[in-house]
Amino acid sequence: MSGQPHEEADHHGTPDSARTQDQDRDTDQDTDRDADRDRDRDTDHRSGTPRRLLLTTTAAALAPLLAGVGATAARAQAQDPAPATMEGGGHAQAPVQPVTTTPADWEQVARTLGRRGFMAGDMAYNTHFPRRDLHVVSYGVPVSPELSLGSHVAFVRYADGNVLAMGDLTVTEGELQEVTDVLQAHGIEQTALHKHLLAHSPDVWWTHVHAHGRDPVAIARGLRAALDRTAAPPDEPPRPPGPVDLDTDAIDAALGMKGWQEGRVYKTTFARREVVVDRGMALPRGLGTISAFIFQPLGDGRAALNGDVVMVAEEVQDVIKILRQGGIGLVELHNHGLREEPRLFFIHLWAVGDAVGLARTLRKAVDATNVVGVARGRGV
Repeated sequence: MSGQPHEEADHHGTPDSARTQDQDRDTDQDTDRDADRDRDRDTDHRSGTPRRLLLTTTAAALAPLLAGVGATAARAQAQDPAPATMEGGGHAQAPVQPVTTTPADWEQVARTLGRRGFMAGDMAYNTHFPRRDLHVVSYGVPVSPELSLGSHVAFVRYADGNVLAMGDLTVTEGELQEVTDVLQAHGIEQTALHKHLLAHSPDVWWTHVHAHGRDPVAIARGLRAALDRTAAPPDEPPRPPGPVDLDTDAIDAALGMKGWQEGRVYKTTFARREVVVDRGMALPRGLGTISAFIFQPLGDGRAALNGDVVMVAEEVQDVIKILRQGGIGLVELHNHGLREEPRLFFIHLWAVGDAVGLARTLRKAVDATNVVGVARGRGV
């Protein structure tokens, strides 16, 4: 509407001859519209083709294509049906639950991978592959393996006998394509490909992996084959860590959560409170659903900060604003999985500055998300 008062047509005071001319024009227009409708019934004006014939021909031409689309969708559903969901995000069927295991249950996996793992809680068996062979520099900061250069993979057994393995591998740009080919050849999915660092040398990528089946050793064999295509060093006994030159008590107070030392860095993690389901399987708390903040000391209370924040869609914009207002840089915004419910997003971050000040900003981001602190050994 224009915002102007509506004006009604008013012929009062109009000469009779003018009214007659108006009526004649209205009659002519009505006749023209009737003729147009008659032509529309039988003919498409632009092509001259009878409309019934045009519709019949188009339907016949589209039928094979539509049938193909339907068949493709049916095949996809048959191959990997997603768990039925109800309004509000609930599941029509209860997800399969993980079961308790011990390191002894994963002995063959450890031998196949060529290194010992550890239990993160009582369900997830986790193995790390630090890239001590890489000497990566980002914005002038030498990046330690514990800060950002560690591959890891976790295994979980389920009540129905299936095993889930998921994690991410750190690979150089020169290794990436061959590692991808080996993973695919062994039936191990890649669910994300991205970077954890901004400008850095040499170029390093992180590829998230996902596999499930009845035989965890077969999965481990595929992962080992992919790792063998990299220069990742063999396992070695852990070295006693030196002191971390940071005010860790103040960092803990700022984040509201006790962290822990891991090698040369200080780390704090938070896990989503929701039960996250991936293809009908409930994930143990912390498996692929954590915010991780890692501080590498640089002296004088300063640190290089790396890690990521886990969010659902409604939380993303608030977290971005909080991080930027606190001077923390964004590296990536993406997914780590393909089919998890609820859908999770991750922001990888980077900053160099006062460690306690950075922790205060991270606390605001944590408070904007539905997470809970996870103590060392209780999450992945």
